[in-house]
Amino acid sequence: MAERSELDGLVVARAVAGDRQALEGVLAALQRPLYRYVSRLVMRREIAEDVLQEVLFRICKKIGWLHDPELLRPWAFRIASRECFRHLRSEKRRNEEMLDLETAAGDGVTPGWEPRLLDWIDALSPASRAVITLHYLEEMSLDEVAAVLEIPPGTVKSRLAYGLARLRKQAAGSLTNAGGGIQP
Repeated sequence: MAERSELDGLVVARAVAGDRQALEGVLAALQRPLYRYVSRLVMRREIAEDVLQEVLFRICKKIGWLHDPELLRPWAFRIASRECFRHLRSEKRRNEEMLDLETAAGDGVTPGWEPRLLDWIDALSPASRAVITLHYLEEMSLDEVAAVLEIPPGTVKSRLAYGLARLRKQAAGSLTNAGGGIQP
């Protein structure tokens, strides 16, 4: 993946040591993969951009704490995960408060079914969505995913299994809805 090759250990070490130009290079290399990950979790572009800004700010502020330049990528994704889940918890609280205030049934938040994989991933729980996004879309090993999310490898495997089961179920439903034929 192009982003990995751009994160040369020497450049990261210089950024950790306070070299502003190296830090800018590190941030530039991290921005695209972090944006993909954040947008997968929060699922709204404008929110993803705000969360990414906060993630990049935290990376700038805390990069001096990074002791091993090889761990930059998992460390950056861990920061992104924390920020995403912080935002999702906050959003959930706001939504619950709004539901308490509403007297009508409301228009619901059930999106229409779309037979595309990324849409199916978006429908997963944030926990499964994070594991699947990191493992399959960001090509991280299960151990790296566990380190990023700060959960045991067994939990990563169970979230992955649950998410894949849900994706298979949705795929099977799309075959049924499409008259049994596989669509290219």
